[in-house]
Amino acid sequence: MKALLLSQYKELNVTDFDKPTIGPKDLLVQVKACGICGSDIHGYDGSSGRRIPPLIMGHEASGIVTETGAEVTAFQVGDAVTFDSTVSCGDCLNCRKGRINLCDNRMVLGVSCGEYRRHGAFAEYVSVPENICYKLPAGLSFSHAAMIEAVSIAVHAANRTPVTLGDTSVVVGSGMIGLLVIQAIRLAGCSQVIAVDLDATRLEKAKALGATVTLKGDEVDVPAEVRKHTGGKGADVALEVVGATDTIKTAIESVRKGGAITLVGNLAPNVEVPLQAIVTRELSLYGSCASNGEYPACIDLLASGAIRVEDMITATASLDEGPAWFARLYQGEPGAMKVILDPTL
Repeated sequence: MKALLLSQYKELNVTDFDKPTIGPKDLLVQVKACGICGSDIHGYDGSSGRRIPPLIMGHEASGIVTETGAEVTAFQVGDAVTFDSTVSCGDCLNCRKGRINLCDNRMVLGVSCGEYRRHGAFAEYVSVPENICYKLPAGLSFSHAAMIEAVSIAVHAANRTPVTLGDTSVVVGSGMIGLLVIQAIRLAGCSQVIAVDLDATRLEKAKALGATVTLKGDEVDVPAEVRKHTGGKGADVALEVVGATDTIKTAIESVRKGGAITLVGNLAPNVEVPLQAIVTRELSLYGSCASNGEYPACIDLLASGAIRVEDMITATASLDEGPAWFARLYQGEPGAMKVILDPTL
């Protein structure tokens, strides 16, 4: 089969690769759409340490079942499906407790981190276990379905955040995940959502997708502006979708006493936090990792239009165009968000 292989850092090649074999509980899926994730871009240059070559990356995907394992019961050839990026075992203590995102034997599609190598979906075919797959409803496009993995991260973050109907939230970072978080936290019950970013174009999209207030972080004192919009007290909750010291401090400084901060961004392995502010203001910090069973809800939210993704898709391209798009995104293509690769083109 044809696959986009990270042969060494910053070097992607479209090559002929062995078609995956499947086990008794697996599906072989013909990939119809696979999104280039920000984590793939960080893996492309080796900075994340989680894309050790040689590797087929890609974990935001959808396609058609072409073969089923002998013990598969819920799917058949021809089904349109998407699948979680987290390959959970189903047997460990965390899986049995329903915390599949914390699986002790967790692998991630398209990731090689030294502990394991699991080839992903920048290829004509990918093998995935039945337990992480979901059927797609009629009318939901493959390109939109490839966004469900990203949507699930936002929905899980909203579910982790203690929101009461009518609360005010601050979302720090209005990239693609941030834009999805804005929509999810509105659906969770926040009547006011304050979006923060350094990019004016992203803030325009944030406004169009439900942010009630937008703040350009390099032009205003964000915590002070948040207090102006909340009667002087600060936001009830903040969601940080970058993963850096400065933006985490902004989120912490923007919430009221007793407020909560959900950390979604995962850019830096270590950050500094204002410990005394957290302790003396009795703030709660929540980590949010991937998703935990939210895929069915996310499929419904996309299919119903409650969460919108169309405006985030920058381009659809073939695998052959993949190396050029990776280079453009790595260099910071202006205005680009999600590029979808279609191996059938």
